[in-house]
Amino acid sequence: MRGLEQQSDALFVYLSPESFVPKDHPLRPIRQMVDAALENLSPVFSKMYSHTGRPSIPPERLLKAMLLQVLYSIPSNVKLVEQIHFSILFRWFLGLGLDDPVWDNSSFSTNQERLIETDVATQFLEAVLDQAKCKKLLSKDHFSVDGTLIQSWASIKSFKSRDDDDGQPPAGKNPGRDFQGEKLSNATHASTTDPEAKLYRKGINHEPRLSFAAHLLTENRHGLVMASRVTIADGFAERETAKSLIAKVASGTRRRTIAADRNYDTHDFVRAMRTLKVTPHVTQNHKKKGGSSIDGRTTRHDGYGVSQTFRKRIEEVFGWLKTVGLFRKTRYRGVRKIDWHFTLAVTAYNLVRMRNLGVCTT
Repeated sequence: MRGLEQQSDALFVYLSPESFVPKDHPLRPIRQMVDAALENLSPVFSKMYSHTGRPSIPPERLLKAMLLQVLYSIPSNVKLVEQIHFSILFRWFLGLGLDDPVWDNSSFSTNQERLIETDVATQFLEAVLDQAKCKKLLSKDHFSVDGTLIQSWASIKSFKSRDDDDGQPPAGKNPGRDFQGEKLSNATHASTTDPEAKLYRKGINHEPRLSFAAHLLTENRHGLVMASRVTIADGFAERETAKSLIAKVASGTRRRTIAADRNYDTHDFVRAMRTLKVTPHVTQNHKKKGGSSIDGRTTRHDGYGVSQTFRKRIEEVFGWLKTVGLFRKTRYRGVRKIDWHFTLAVTAYNLVRMRNLGVCTT
């Protein structure tokens, strides 16, 4: 017998979002880890807000919403708020009831800026890593470091000579630009859209683009990210930033190793690592003038080959961040803001990785 379509909107709903989410949904363990980390950050949030005035959007919900934005590759705050309105899964993750009002995108963006002005993203990453440390997922002695380029939001048309600023606005929304015979250089040119973006290319076979440099430090046991940073792109950013990231985990008298690709095979970087009591397991660059900075005293050990195998996991992190995390091309401007969102995206990756490893806070 054919069923007849009957449409009726119930006036009252006696179900909570919890009942709609399957018990084995992959967001459940992530929410559990996020709630535990945010509970530890509660004193930090209390210092950020005044004790008087109208209540704002809870910072815990702001961070959770931004995590959903990364995990589900949502390209804008407008789309994010729209999906929170109709998605029962998102409402459950944020702790909202089915009939609870949702903030509009302008309020969300305004309150978001308050968090970006702090180092909450870094503290959130550390709180998540503390859970991994308690579960003994982190290596204390063996790490990997690498960097990549993130394409900036600025167009190459905005890369103009600093002497050409006549104070006149461009003609039209997308004016033409003739580069014929013009030599583009970071020394003489700058982007009018994002002055901190630099024209740079990863290799001789790659097209130069306005970019930023992103750096990661991972541990070699499970490939979890220990630290991240976004800097201005130049020929020295990778090695100089790596030194400061490694210094954070190289304290004490324990001997540690750091794996890296051939771009780090320089005398200066190797010398700096040995000063920190870190053995540089970098890929040898025999094509470099003067030969590799490391020799058989380092490469003859079995640990060198192991480090070279495990360092490739860091490429998986960059791949996830550029596809799922939408960081192939940034949607933000300025090093500080990009660095904040990049750290949050790295935290999202760690949460997914820890979930896949079966981590649970109970």
